[in-house]
Amino acid sequence: MSPRRAAELYRAPFPLYTVRLHPRRAIAITAGGGGAAKTGIPNGVHFLQLEQVGGQLSASLLHSHDTETRATMTMALADDIIAAGQNADCHILRFSLQPPPGRSVAGRDAGGEKGPRKRKGPSPAAQGDMQNQTNEVTVESLHSVRTDFSPDALQKAVRFNADCSLLVTGGADGFLRLWEFPSMKKMLEFKAHDGEIEDIALGPDNKVVTAGRDFQCCVWQRDQLVTGLCWNENLPGIPDKAYRYQACRFGAVEDDTGALRLYTVQVPHKRERRPPPCYLTKWDGRSFLPLLTRPCGSEVVSCLSVSDSGTFLGLGTVTGSVAIHIAFSLQRLYYVKEAHAIVVTDVAFVPESQRGRELLAGNEAALLSVAVDSRCKLHLLPGRRSLPVWLLLLLCAGLIVATILLLQIAFPGFL
Repeated sequence: MSPRRAAELYRAPFPLYTVRLHPRRAIAITAGGGGAAKTGIPNGVHFLQLEQVGGQLSASLLHSHDTETRATMTMALADDIIAAGQNADCHILRFSLQPPPGRSVAGRDAGGEKGPRKRKGPSPAAQGDMQNQTNEVTVESLHSVRTDFSPDALQKAVRFNADCSLLVTGGADGFLRLWEFPSMKKMLEFKAHDGEIEDIALGPDNKVVTAGRDFQCCVWQRDQLVTGLCWNENLPGIPDKAYRYQACRFGAVEDDTGALRLYTVQVPHKRERRPPPCYLTKWDGRSFLPLLTRPCGSEVVSCLSVSDSGTFLGLGTVTGSVAIHIAFSLQRLYYVKEAHAIVVTDVAFVPESQRGRELLAGNEAALLSVAVDSRCKLHLLPGRRSLPVWLLLLLCAGLIVATILLLQIAFPGFL
């Protein structure tokens, strides 16, 4: 595996905890904060414009939305709606693009020519251009509901279902809550785990998968337990409570429309002097039977993402490293050790929509990672080179001719 290097795309003035990319617009949304009331470090949601500049993917700040005393720890995106987990609450925001007079959303002036955009390099001084960019995005607060009631209340996961008619939240109190969207009327709540819910994934028929710190990963149909997952059932040498589930995500299956795979990450429950490996498991998305389990390194995994096509898995670790794995085989394809100075809090692939492919510019995949070090970094997988079919046929024909000539030389009269 050749050495890799992550490119710094953007640096925020506060720790970053989550990142999402809009599938139709070249916009990345990052969020986080530092607890402004006690530390003086601001809290906010940043909107970044992504574009190709000189053959490289670049990010410029469009708008900074101030979240006052609330740091955003989790986030889900449904078109122009953001569901942001801030402390014990879920805040529903709507954003819209409002281009300056004489310039369209895409950055072109009324005459069709490319207008100037002030571009920000990867430094905290990026705030300087903000005043000229804030009118490009407006943010409206629609709802706020409490989603966690533990003593140290914290919403840890939020997801929309496929048609965005349902929002699911989970947090430190172990309760799963289902909300009708967009009214945010609570439909259901029940105790899903003894302890914190680490992650949530929504699958077919609105089945919900929850990963908890109680060593359980459960599949629910509303409040009815469908099944509990057992990743180590074919690995008898691993005790049940040696590992806990850290993350869960559904992903598409290449060349199999409608099929789904579930991916989970298992991390050691206790840290040891010689750390044991973490594991990735691939499951059938309907039967929830394990298909494949592989170790994914000894660095504790902190977050997981799946590319739109289901081809790649992105991983971040508590030590700042970032990896990309092939979803089919779970083999590691890309790795940057300590790409960040501290825990990677979220990773997200550039969407494989038409706009996303323009941003990829020939690369097979692009992954964004954010961390507590306030940085957003870019990880690229170059497109795999392939030979044209006509050239392959020509090489095969040449090989056949050469073989016949060698046989004729070795065995005169062969033909």
